[in-house]
Amino acid sequence: MRGPLVNRGVRPRRLAVLLCLTFCLAAGSVTGCAAQTPTSIAPPTSIAASAPSPTPRPTLTPQASVGIAATATGTSVDVYDTPEGTVTVTMTNPGPSGAPLSYLVEGEKPGWLKVQLPVRPNGSTGWIKSDSVTESNLTYRVQVSTEQNTLTVYQNDTVLNTYPVATGTGGTPTPHGSFYLLELLAPTNSGYGPYAFGLSAFSDALTSFGGGPGQIGLHGTDDASSIGHAVSHGCIRMNNTDISTLAALLPLGTPITIQ
Repeated sequence: MRGPLVNRGVRPRRLAVLLCLTFCLAAGSVTGCAAQTPTSIAPPTSIAASAPSPTPRPTLTPQASVGIAATATGTSVDVYDTPEGTVTVTMTNPGPSGAPLSYLVEGEKPGWLKVQLPVRPNGSTGWIKSDSVTESNLTYRVQVSTEQNTLTVYQNDTVLNTYPVATGTGGTPTPHGSFYLLELLAPTNSGYGPYAFGLSAFSDALTSFGGGPGQIGLHGTDDASSIGHAVSHGCIRMNNTDISTLAALLPLGTPITIQ
């Protein structure tokens, strides 16, 4: 879900963004869910760019890294069903949280990029014009195991670290699939730690929650005893020191596979 988010100097919105930023503790209650305002913060940079910016970038290839992130340069991006086809949706930049609009590139044709879309259903893709974004190589990727309740960070094919996490349980499991890090938030509500990534994934069990669309989050927690267990309403929880490490390391667009 989407919540009251502010990108330093960008418009606020109600705190309903992340599914677990409103309600994801196993006990079924969350402290600090008052209408406070988390902040959308600048993401870490990738090796190919100092920050998402409208500066034209050279053509990049996925083979040079684990993938390519595409960041919008204008105030909106038209998404097409096929190159030169029909516009299916127009996405605003920045996004509702105030974070820069970003995509993970899946393929390309001259003048066009096939990208993952942060919309339902999970796994949706579309085509955008390559001149509407800047591209940057990604060298990090994330893999989550809901069976083992672990999160592993890779740099290319090298394992950097494996962290214990908490994942979904009962009727609200953490969805499986290939997604990406969509936005980075600084929650002001207690219970969610210092940072929260919004993913391009949505709950398969909850079509809406707290006024938002049931977006899955990766965030810290004030309940360290929950780590290592299946206890959330779909989000992925980490120890606060661990999410702080990832917030400083991973740029938006970073691929995350949940299995």
